[in-house]
Amino acid sequence: MSSSGDTAATFCATLVDEWARQGVRHAVVAPGSRSTPLAVALARYEGIEVHVFHDERSASFAALGIGVASGFPAVLLCTSGTAATHFHGAVVEAHQSDVPMIVCTADRPPELREVGAAQTIDQTHLFGSAVRWFHDPGVPSRDAAYTWRSLASRTVQAAVGVRPGPVHLNLPFREPLTGDVVDMPTSREKKWSEVIRLGSSENQEVSEIVKAISGRRGVIIAGRGASRDVLSLAEALGWPVFADAVSGVREKNNAVVIGFDAILRSQTFASTHVPEVVARIGAPPASKVLAQWVKKNDCRVVQLRSSEMVTDPDHMVEFTVVGDIATTTRVLASAVTSCDKAWIADWADAEVRAQNAISDWTIEHFSEPSVARTVTAAMQVGSHLVISSSMPIRDVEWFGTSTPGVTVHSNRGTNGIDGVISTAVGVAVSTKARVTVLIGDVACLHDSNGLLALNRRDIDLTIVVTNNDGGSIFSFLPQAQIVSNSDFELLYGTPHGASFEHLAATHGIAYERVASVKDLEATLQHGGTRLIEVPCDRFTNVSQHESLNLAVVAAVETRA
Repeated sequence: MSSSGDTAATFCATLVDEWARQGVRHAVVAPGSRSTPLAVALARYEGIEVHVFHDERSASFAALGIGVASGFPAVLLCTSGTAATHFHGAVVEAHQSDVPMIVCTADRPPELREVGAAQTIDQTHLFGSAVRWFHDPGVPSRDAAYTWRSLASRTVQAAVGVRPGPVHLNLPFREPLTGDVVDMPTSREKKWSEVIRLGSSENQEVSEIVKAISGRRGVIIAGRGASRDVLSLAEALGWPVFADAVSGVREKNNAVVIGFDAILRSQTFASTHVPEVVARIGAPPASKVLAQWVKKNDCRVVQLRSSEMVTDPDHMVEFTVVGDIATTTRVLASAVTSCDKAWIADWADAEVRAQNAISDWTIEHFSEPSVARTVTAAMQVGSHLVISSSMPIRDVEWFGTSTPGVTVHSNRGTNGIDGVISTAVGVAVSTKARVTVLIGDVACLHDSNGLLALNRRDIDLTIVVTNNDGGSIFSFLPQAQIVSNSDFELLYGTPHGASFEHLAATHGIAYERVASVKDLEATLQHGGTRLIEVPCDRFTNVSQHESLNLAVVAAVETRA
């Protein structure tokens, strides 16, 4: 890009092109300067008719009228400042009357806000709860070009959704406000972010999804919210299931692949086993390796969700099916056809090799992955496992065993380490079942108040703390190679020197300290509320993970 003006022009041209592809045929524009990039893009596009109104209020009600008459949203555009406030009446009417509308308010860039710049007000959530969706993508950046078409598609989908209504895009632009359209992201025949909503009936129309996945090589990524019916769908398709720790489908089954993260680190295997389709069911796993593999292959992505919440961080989803997941998977399983049998055979073989390598390595090396392996292997049917964010959830996802009959929980909505012990206490008092917590030292200290009065509660709670005296996950990030050792320890390593034996004693909780896989296996056989400290070496953690992953890669690539 030769200038920010070119970037803005290309961004707006892409939005307009994709809106037209989604069926938008009208735009209502109130004159102004800051809105120039989008106004020009609309005016230059032959497939969209532009209607200019001098008064913003009149413009907004004209857009309302288009939505009322056509059932499809018009794009409504104004400049920054009080111009946008004159849209409010029509926006509220559209909200109350379920009329689709795409409201675009141009804005000043962040550096001109709250400094007394002319024609600048706070336009964030300007219309409050009267819109179906609000989004501010920030000043257009070429780095985000891959998101532009999905953004345009999502605005249309949100406006015509299960409850149609107005959508608000706040679009900040820097000067220069004019430029050339350069290298506009290409469109695709695949759809962007189309939502299919299913009712309670099992006879709902899912022909588009069936067509997209039948007879093709693919994988199912099962996360939180998946059901065991996923296994029937996998069998019908002949696909492997990449089972996240909280998916509820980590059991002994030929289709279940637990070691997907380590397997995909084999460039040989990953590059020769490229799926045509990925079906994502529930929330996505933590694995960056998996996410990067899916993105690199640019395959079709469909997802099944039980709620309207959008989960598409890579902006790749073609279809989202919203409805009861168990019902949806049953309907699909009864209608799809399988791909060739060699596909699932290769994944099943890789999984066996991976699991054997993980077992061998974790038995021989005492490490955080070994702790995750040992804890998951010790879980009993009917029990619950609560896993902290940061390294514990990753180690369980990557190196844990199958956990049939075990309910696994992790606060992955925002991936925080706060409140993990208290969450486990809540699970324990609610279920009256045996509960195990796998947690890091910093997360345990963060929620040490969850231990208050724990010894008085009638629960069976085992707290396993991997203590490496700090935050080991940061050692896996680029900062570890860039920041000086002293600064890294100060800002990221954050050693605390806390005594977990004293912490347990303070709260009157039984305490054990183990330093081997064998001892951990033995102590996990006992019930009762207690805290088990497992000392680990933060400074060798990265190299241990690398060693284990290399062992899995070697095993996967050593095929007869």
